[in-house]
Amino acid sequence: MENQKFNKSRRHFLKNSVSGIAGMALLPEVFKSNEKPRKEKKTKIIYRTLGKTNIKLPIIGMGVMNVDNPALVEAALDAGIVLLDTAHGYQRGRNEEMIGKVIKNRLRDSYVIATKVSGNNEDRKTGLFTKSTRSELFIEQFETSLKRLGLEYVDILHLHGMVRRESVLFEPLLNALVKLKKEGKTRFIGVSTHRNEPEVIKAAQDSSVYDVVLTAYNFRQPHRAEMEKAIASAAKAGLGIIAMKTQAAVYWDKPRTKQINMKAALKWVLQNENIHTTIPGFTTFDQLKMDISIMEDITLTEKEKSDLNSIKKLSDGLYCSQCGRCQTQCPAGIDIPTLMRTYMYAYGYRNLSLAKDTLQSLRLSLIPCTNCPTCNVKCSMGFNIRDRILDITRLQNIPEDFLV
Repeated sequence: MENQKFNKSRRHFLKNSVSGIAGMALLPEVFKSNEKPRKEKKTKIIYRTLGKTNIKLPIIGMGVMNVDNPALVEAALDAGIVLLDTAHGYQRGRNEEMIGKVIKNRLRDSYVIATKVSGNNEDRKTGLFTKSTRSELFIEQFETSLKRLGLEYVDILHLHGMVRRESVLFEPLLNALVKLKKEGKTRFIGVSTHRNEPEVIKAAQDSSVYDVVLTAYNFRQPHRAEMEKAIASAAKAGLGIIAMKTQAAVYWDKPRTKQINMKAALKWVLQNENIHTTIPGFTTFDQLKMDISIMEDITLTEKEKSDLNSIKKLSDGLYCSQCGRCQTQCPAGIDIPTLMRTYMYAYGYRNLSLAKDTLQSLRLSLIPCTNCPTCNVKCSMGFNIRDRILDITRLQNIPEDFLV
């Protein structure tokens, strides 16, 4: 019955996607077909099944984190995208509120909503929850997310941003997730990770509780072989695998003059059939158009392969693999991986508000590195850690209204 509902919804989307896009005055000219009506192109969207959830999804979903334009979300849904990924903390709740307004008058089985709630009182240095972590607060935040979205239930609720096996299996929060699923407030439960991903994926598999894993996965990860092994094992065990951070920070350089081949990077991820869907964070109609084209054809051209192989050294680009090897090298115990992710948000995504929110989550009393004349931390990707930290922590002194 569930699959019949989703099949009905897809037929509804495919039937209306062309007319819906053509009729929206807000969409730019690039979305209009150059072909005559009698030769109108029929879309052939590629679907994959999200593990044991049995939800069939297009291979491209939408990471809504950086989006503040509801017309873009409307256009994505009308074009055939089904999965919308958000989180309790995105844009301090405004992201979920916007999505709620977009989906308000749409059939409930015509879209899939995933949201994420972080644990509380997590030790930033170890990635472990403390004894004061409360499941009640986790449930309270999720209930707030439901109200913002205007929904009685979400399709997937993720425990957000896990980096350690012990955190994935932390009993109070695991019990809270199971409770919410039994109450029908989420259809499925998952875990998200963009650091120490293989360990997190393996823990989710071993739990026999999680249905879905949302993981960073891209062509720039130095531990790709380990990632692919963990993903293959989890997919074989029935977990649905969703990939994020698919385009590895967008740009090769801080001034944003050299863009990574976005289309090639996303196609590369989808060559792995164990990746059931992806949530690239597009923010423009042109980017949406590109992603829609990939939904129909994931073949990598020779030029695209060449573009991805043109990288000369790991230190090129803004993407940090979040390996965590820097942690034990820093005498001050600074959470370097999170600072590097903040740097990527600022210079790769140009999302200064998100970068500052992430920076503030570290609760730094002083700007790190100012007391160290030299830095002995050796980054596995070759980044100049000290320079990047001194650069990004300047955000602490910028007034909030300058960033909104």
